[in-house]
Order: sequence, then structure tokens, then C-alpha cells
Amino acid sequence: MTSPSERYAAARQAAGHPATVAFAANQKFALDPFQIEGCHALEDGSSVLVAAPTGAGKTIVGEFAINLAMQTPSDKAFYTTPMKALSNQKFRELVDVYGPDDVGLLTGDTNINGNARIVVMTTEVLRNMIYADSAALRDLRYVVMDEVHYLADRFRGAVWEEVIIHLPQHVRLVSLSATVSNAEEFGDWLDTVRGDTEVIVSEIRPVPLEQHVLVRDDLLPLFDDRAGIATAQVNQELMRIRSFTGSNYENNRDAQSYRSNRHAGRQAQRPPRGGRRPVRASNVRRIERMDRPDVIRLLERSNLLPAIFFIFSRVGCDAAVQQVRRSGVRLTTTEEKAEIRAIVEDRTRSLQDEDLGVLGYWDWLENLERGVAAHHAGLLPAFKEVVEELYKRKLVKVVFATETLALGINMPARTVVLEKMEKFNGEARVAITSGEYTQLTGRAGRRGIDVEGHAVVQWTEGMDPQAVAALASRRTYPLNSSFRPTYNMAVNLIDLFGKARAREVLESSFAQFQADRAVVGLARQVREAEESLEGYKAAMVCDHGDFLDYAAIRRELSDLEKKNRQDSNAPRASRDKRMKQIHSLRTRMQRHGCHRCPDREAHARWAERYWKLKRQNDRVRRQIETRTGTVARVFDRVVEVLETLDYLHRDADDVTTLTDAGRTMRRIYGERDLLVAESLRQGLWNGLDAPSLAAMACCLVYEPRRDEANSGERDLPRGAFRAAYEKTTTLWAELDDLEKDHHLPGSEPLAAGLAGAMHSWARGGMLDRVLIDADMAAGDFVRWAKQTIDLLDQLSIVAEDGALARNARVALDGVRRGIVAYSSM
Repeated sequence: MTSPSERYAAARQAAGHPATVAFAANQKFALDPFQIEGCHALEDGSSVLVAAPTGAGKTIVGEFAINLAMQTPSDKAFYTTPMKALSNQKFRELVDVYGPDDVGLLTGDTNINGNARIVVMTTEVLRNMIYADSAALRDLRYVVMDEVHYLADRFRGAVWEEVIIHLPQHVRLVSLSATVSNAEEFGDWLDTVRGDTEVIVSEIRPVPLEQHVLVRDDLLPLFDDRAGIATAQVNQELMRIRSFTGSNYENNRDAQSYRSNRHAGRQAQRPPRGGRRPVRASNVRRIERMDRPDVIRLLERSNLLPAIFFIFSRVGCDAAVQQVRRSGVRLTTTEEKAEIRAIVEDRTRSLQDEDLGVLGYWDWLENLERGVAAHHAGLLPAFKEVVEELYKRKLVKVVFATETLALGINMPARTVVLEKMEKFNGEARVAITSGEYTQLTGRAGRRGIDVEGHAVVQWTEGMDPQAVAALASRRTYPLNSSFRPTYNMAVNLIDLFGKARAREVLESSFAQFQADRAVVGLARQVREAEESLEGYKAAMVCDHGDFLDYAAIRRELSDLEKKNRQDSNAPRASRDKRMKQIHSLRTRMQRHGCHRCPDREAHARWAERYWKLKRQNDRVRRQIETRTGTVARVFDRVVEVLETLDYLHRDADDVTTLTDAGRTMRRIYGERDLLVAESLRQGLWNGLDAPSLAAMACCLVYEPRRDEANSGERDLPRGAFRAAYEKTTTLWAELDDLEKDHHLPGSEPLAAGLAGAMHSWARGGMLDRVLIDADMAAGDFVRWAKQTIDLLDQLSIVAEDGALARNARVALDGVRRGIVAYSSM
């Protein structure tokens, strides 16, 4: 119960934020305090960083920013996400609110209504728009960066920093992050580079999360009920199970069953005094795990469905579905089964009949009709979207998923099950981190549906309950920058700002902020001072000549006269020399055109301000140069490579500009920007036909798993491709050596494992044959095909050879067909 004074204060605050009040009135739920605080900050004109747990409702603040933009006739709002699937989902949600005319979608391979006032896009698309100075940026008022903690991603994280640094200062930024332990540090950086930014941190889940350990067929609380999660006091029952390796477990099952039944309100018989006869440790070697079908039945009996089982393997997810199917588990009614079939047939209507068998459509449909599905990156995107829709409609009750599902897709469950607490990271099996545990279990608990969510960890041999409790109670993880200058970034920055200013811009990165927080503040001072200096220059523009040059003469003259007065005891020869200099400067000043300007003294006052600020700015620059400029030093090395290869030209006055090759580099994005640009310049691909060009583009984007790094090269397409591939590989080796000579990390060799399959697909090959050649799941093939399309699209724009550009467009059309072309939009 709030006091009268608290109600009065709340009423006064609401009166000052009418837009927030109106927006909140239209929501399904009453806004939480952190959501109201974020909306108030935006309504007050600030940018905002909101860090809150998964499922807490951070996106409400982003949606309020869009709402604010739509209150005016012309303002725009962009909503960026790290993944196309997230962009597609957000696009659909916003269309439902604002209608199709006002909402657009840009994800590289999809362009829907791109000039709309609200545009959902991947972060890379916005970065490219900024560098291209796109007309779509006009009237942009708000940018929402969802899942901004992706900034830590070592492959793509730099894009987030580029956008944050280069967005026009008047654009308000709404940064939405998972709970990170250094949110204040990240917020301080945002405040430094973007200006007024409110940091709002919430660690409260709207739906409480109950933590359990599944030991055989018992759901035991992870934490002692009396202590609560705040103290991380582990349930002593679990500790005894671990200590005796199961020997006392049977004795405690009756007592635990009694407590569980009593808690659930079921009639329960008290266990007999003394319990059952102890089981000797030598007779109990290990605790048997429940099979998955039995776990599902247990969850169903306990009213804990729908559930997501996280299995850190695609093969494991598919095998789990088949295991459940063989067991005869069926979680749907006859009516639900009919509804599922109708939705699936409608959503997959555009897929070709001959491809359905190849994709395992009929088995997949039967599993869906049972209420069970897999969800992982190897699944065809069309199939994944259907699974997500059916799950949200409560028609699919159990999903076996890899951790990619935890990255922002809106599929909340009542229960999340973790079968293991470790995963394979590509090199070894490693324990999951507290951040990963939080992200995975954060899917549990549906707001407005569940009173509480449930996280279930299945007991494994050697499990340490203390370690699990530590993961569950530590709800945060640090956000660390992965920013590094690239060749494309360097030419774009130099073209926009010049080399010196570009270097200072990079000093503003979060990476440098974390390395030396002071440098960012100093770099901002320099940028602001330079803007003021430009303003002072404009104020002293004189019709009679260059007043800055005139002011420099006056200043030098004034300094010499002052020194002459102070140094009266200097040797005669020195004084005579100084007087000659003074006389020469007076003559130059009097002959200067600006000396006769009627506004001379007014201009001189601006000049005095200019020189005073310039002196201060030069001191700050020297301070920056003495600091640890790690990011700027990498930038200098990148620039040296570009100068060596003639992408940049430095003239006698040390001014760096782009050459024609550098201007081409501006529009080439990706990990291999330099190799692509140099291959184009040397004409290595000019003789390739469209399928061969598609295969070459695939070699540049494809990243094989470690166990297949050299596979497939014996099956390279024949003809001109092989010669072009050998030349491109030789060029890669030369560039790699050059980079290492300049103390840069270099890059991985080209990977041709998918070249033959992509060549066949671009030629019109059948899906079944192509997937056999590729030796990969349909979803993986589609993902690499779409990255190949992205590079081909760039080649069609930047290639100076007309035939190559045309072939790139033909190759693009050849790859973008069938399952690759499918879009639910």
C-alpha cells in the first residue's frame, strides 16, 4: 500500500510525462518501474541504456521511442537487431501496431518498404547506411539497438560501436541489453560519445524463477527454501546426494516426496519412522537418469509444459525428437493436430513439392502434430519460423533447442530443462558460463500466463550442486568490447573525416574507453573544440583576404614585441635581429589586405578566441598522444597497409586521401574486404561465368568447422574457376604476409569445401544432390547461400568490369531460388 505522499509524488511525475501516461494506458500490462523510468528519460530528451533480465520487457522502452517518433509528422525511428530472425519477428509485431504502410524491413536479402518512417533492420545495414550517407537518415530521430550486448561478439561486435560513434548527435539512442555487470561503465561510455544518456538497470524478473535439480524422478529445489536464492544456500539434500554418491538418496526419497506432495496440495502419506533400510554405497554406483520421454511425462503431470530442452548439439536435438516419437508421446488433442497441419501447410505452400521429401517434411510434420519439435541453425529457416509460431500458439509443447534459441527469439516457456552443464566450444568440452546459464534459463516464465517460471537441471554423474547454485545466483556477466579497425572502416573514416580526425574518432571507441577511460573524454574535447574552431573561422571570414593568416602575423608580432620588452638585457646583436623581425612583420601586416578591413577589430576578437582555443586543443592532443592509444595504433597499421597497396595516397603536406581503389573499398563490407578489393583490381575473376563466380564468392564467406577445414578442394568446379581460385589463394598468402609484416593478425585461408555444391546450385542443380555434395543440413546451406548472395550483390555494384558485374547479378539470381529464396514476409 503506497502512502498519500508517494501517490502524490507519482501523480506529479506522471503529469510531467503525458506521452508516457498515454502509451502505458495502451499496454497489456502495467509498466514496471524500470520501464517507466526509461520512457520518462526518452520523453525528457535523453538517450537511454536499459539493462534487464531476459523476458523483463526491455523492448517496451524501444517501442515507446517509436511511439514518440510517430507523434510528429516526419520523425523516423530505426529498430536494429543482431539477427535477421529477430528483425523479421519485430517487423511483424510493429506492422500489427502501425500498419504495413509505416513499417519497413531491411535485412540485406529482404527489402520491404525501406523508406517507411519505422524501419527494422540488422545492425550492419544501418552501419552501411551511415557510411553511404543515405538519404534515409534524414529526419531520423530515434535508433533502438536491441541486444546491444552483441557488441562483445568477436566477429560482429565492432559494427555496434561504429553505429554508436557515427550516428548524428541529435539522434536519441535506445540501447537494450541483457543484465551485464558493468552496465554503468558501458553507460558512462555512451554518455561520453553520445551525450546525455540515462542508465537504467533492473535485476528483477517479472516472473520469478524457481530452480530445480531433477534427480531420477524427483524435482528437488536447488536452493534451501528457508534461505532463498539471495544467499545461494544450496539444498542440503543435494549435498548429501553428492557426498554419498547416491547411497543415502533412496532413504530420502520418501521424505522428499512427502514434502513435494504437501507443497502441491496433494494427499501424501508420511514416510515411516526411520525411512527405508539404508542402501550401501558399494551397491549404488550411480544415479540413473530419466529418459527424455519420461521427463516430458513428469513435466506434463506437474503442469510444467510448455518446455524448452536445451541440448548443445544439433544432432542431439534431432535425436531427442526421434526418441520422443518412438516412445509414443503425444501432447496434442485431435483439434490441435488439425490446427497444426493447417498452419504448416499454409506457411510452407511456396516450397516446391520435390524439395519437401528432401527436407524431411513428412517426419517433421508428424512430430509437430505430436507437439514436439527441434530448433537449431541447421533447420530450414521456413521450418524454424513455423516451430516458433506453433510454440507461441501453445500448439507445440516441447522444443529441443541449441543455445541459439536463447538469443532474443520470443519463445518463452513455462520450464527450461538443461540436460548438461557443459558444451563443446569447437575445441573442447567446457562448462557453461553464468551469463549463458542466465540467458538460457531466462526463457522460463511467461508474463501474464505463468505465476513463476521453472529451470530444471538434470543430475549428472559428478555434478556439484554448489557450482550450479553459483551459476544460478550470479545473474550478470561483463560486457567487453571486441572493436578493431578494418580496411573498409579505415577508408570510410578517412573519406568522411580525414586521417587525423578518423584516428580521434577511433579513440572514442568502447575498446579504447575500457583501455584508458580518460582518452575518450579527451578525444571528445578535441572534436568539440574543432567544431568551435570551425565556427570561429566562419565568424572571421573577410572580403579583403585570409584573416586567419593576418591574425597569425599579428600574433607573432605581438609575441616578439612582448619578448623584446622583457628581454632588455639581451646582447645587442640578438636585439637587432629581433627588431628586424618586428619591422618585417609590421610591414607584412600593413600590406595585408585585411589590415584595411573596416571590421578588422571585430574579426580580430574572433581570431583571439580562435588562437586561444587552438593552443588548448593542441595541449589536449599532446595528452592523447602520450596515452595508450591501442586502437589508434592498429588503425595506423591498417592505414600503412592501405598506403602500401595504393588504396590511400599521402601528399607532400601529409594529407591522406582515397585513390580510385580506395573509393571502391568503401563499398566492400565483410571479413575479407581487402582480398575482395584487391582481387577485383587485379581482375582475377574477370573470366568466370556466373556459377563459377558464385562458387568463388562462397569460398570467401564460408567458414568450415575445424574438422572439415581442407575438405572439398578435390571437388572444385572445373575450367576457369580452378585457375582463378589458385590466383586468389596466392594473393591471400601475399596479403597475409604483408599484414603480418605490419603486425596485424592476418586472416584464415580460403575455404573451398562448399564451392562445388554452390556451383551446382547456381547452375540450377536439384536440392537433394546439392545437399549431398554440401554434406550439410538445409538450414546451414541456406545461411551460407545468403552470405554468398550478399557478397555477389556487392560485386554487382562495385565491379568496374561490366561483364563481371553482370555475371554477379546472374549468379545472385541463380543462388537466390527455391529454399534460399523462401521468405515468410
